[in-house]
Amino acid sequence: MPEKLIDKLKLQVKVLPEKPGVYQYFDKSGKIIYVGKAKNLKKRVASYFTKSHESAKTRILVRKIFDIKHIVVETETDALLLENNLIKKYQPRYNVLLKDDKSYPWICIKNERFPRVFYTRNVVKDGSEYFGPYASVHLVRLMISMFKEIYKLRTCKHNLSSENINTNKFKVCLEYHIGNCLAPCIGKQRVQDYDDKINYIRHILKGNIHTVIKLLKEQMHRFSDNYEFENANQIKENLKLLETYESKSTIVNPKIDNVDVFSIIADEDFAYVNYLKVANGSIIQVNTIEIKKKLDESKEDLLIMGIIEIRNKFYSVSKEIIVPFDLDFNIDNIKFIIPQIGDKKKLLELSEKNVKFYRLEKKKHKENIDPLKHTNRILSKIKDDLHLPELPVHIECFDNSNIQGNFPVAACVVFKNAKPAKKDYRHFNIKTVEGIDDFASMKEIIFRRYKRLLDEKQNLPQLIIVDGGKGQLSSAVESLDELNLRGKISIIGIAKRLEEIYFPNDPVPLYIDKNSETLKIIQQARNEAHRFGITFHRDKRSKGMLISELDEINGVGEKTKFALIENFKTIANIKNASVEELKKVVKSVKAEIIFNYFNKSKKL
Repeated sequence: MPEKLIDKLKLQVKVLPEKPGVYQYFDKSGKIIYVGKAKNLKKRVASYFTKSHESAKTRILVRKIFDIKHIVVETETDALLLENNLIKKYQPRYNVLLKDDKSYPWICIKNERFPRVFYTRNVVKDGSEYFGPYASVHLVRLMISMFKEIYKLRTCKHNLSSENINTNKFKVCLEYHIGNCLAPCIGKQRVQDYDDKINYIRHILKGNIHTVIKLLKEQMHRFSDNYEFENANQIKENLKLLETYESKSTIVNPKIDNVDVFSIIADEDFAYVNYLKVANGSIIQVNTIEIKKKLDESKEDLLIMGIIEIRNKFYSVSKEIIVPFDLDFNIDNIKFIIPQIGDKKKLLELSEKNVKFYRLEKKKHKENIDPLKHTNRILSKIKDDLHLPELPVHIECFDNSNIQGNFPVAACVVFKNAKPAKKDYRHFNIKTVEGIDDFASMKEIIFRRYKRLLDEKQNLPQLIIVDGGKGQLSSAVESLDELNLRGKISIIGIAKRLEEIYFPNDPVPLYIDKNSETLKIIQQARNEAHRFGITFHRDKRSKGMLISELDEINGVGEKTKFALIENFKTIANIKNASVEELKKVVKSVKAEIIFNYFNKSKKL
């Protein structure tokens, strides 16, 4: 960045007010490239020019800044709202993208005589009542269907004024004849009766299902007391529907009322924010948004942005917000809660579960649409993060396994296109190393593995992963040197303590973001190698212990021991076998020797 431009920008920063507001960065062409919010404009903007940034994207952004403008507002909330609106309007290159532009369905109670109840995606300011928006059209349709079944609402668009009804302007339609409507159009239903049913619907939409159930039960008992059993039975059927709906929507106790619940999960490229709306112990709204990250935004900033975006979209006025961690942010008259136990904690856990499933579904969806593109993206990410010369299509990972130096073994697992290729997994018995020596064991198995691949002219991997730190890695590199493979295959070591990545001849390890797909693939390969090696070690150890006991029997050789192991599996089975059973596996003389040995042991 030219010195004159730096001096100009620093001068702009010096005169910025120490007030809450929004700052905008422009490039040479006068285009907005970034919009940000700040509690203190001067401190926040100055931080871009007074410290080094770990994120390469942030460094690039700073180099492209040509001009700075700002807008002062009264509160942090105003700053966040303004930032949100400006991002949506200008869609700056380096800002996160909120991927949630679709219109959501609302349930409308129309402002008219004998109100219709229907769902719509367009909110019209004509005095009608709108409930929602809802994330699921399926849920909205189910609710509308339930209302029509219980309350027999009209669906026609006629103007049911008293004048039109009294002059017999309308005729009953098919809905009346099949029992779906009570024909208010010809005066067969009173306005007050219809409005009572609309009030019940309002209660349900506000989450007050328990109140409606209580009122309906009282009404059912009145009908029953007056011997109006048909009406009482109709209400009973309606109650079943409502109680089923309540049982599916109630999550915690009904004392938790008018609460918003937010959770977030983030990876390198995206963040996902889940929202639950709770009223009277029932979840009445659920939504998850995806945020495309552009810089090194913190989870705190992303969650705040998600909270403001979703509360605006859903017109939430809840005074209590449940969040997973502390936020250095205030909204007027709003209380943030981080629950530790109880029903509110369960709600937060439910939200976290939802956001995890949402991310998993999005990931699977992308994989299913274009699996090759997804695989190439992951391989490219690994290549970039580890500075590899080529895509690591073929990865092999090694792990040693022994207990107190006994039965040392090793395992090699193979990943192709970032997925386990289990048919290519291999076990190794350590042959040349005595006692516990992980370094020497690693050197042996690396040499044996790639000597064989070279002799058989098989394909070599692009990346080798060694489970261990600098010592194991150095031993593995020695074997590659002996085979003249140094530089032809990339190799790294992963240490368990801090998951640091080591490179040959580099004493400083690399620390990869814990959410990185690169680290997750490396960890998966390491864990697979450990699991595969431990399984083999256990099998060998159990057979070894069995063989060691058979070694005590004079006259039993190697072939006899392995025949017994193969057929009886355990020492207990051999001990309990009869002479006849033993004779089916080994010669008669040896069967009697084995039988007598174990039976003498029992008598003693």
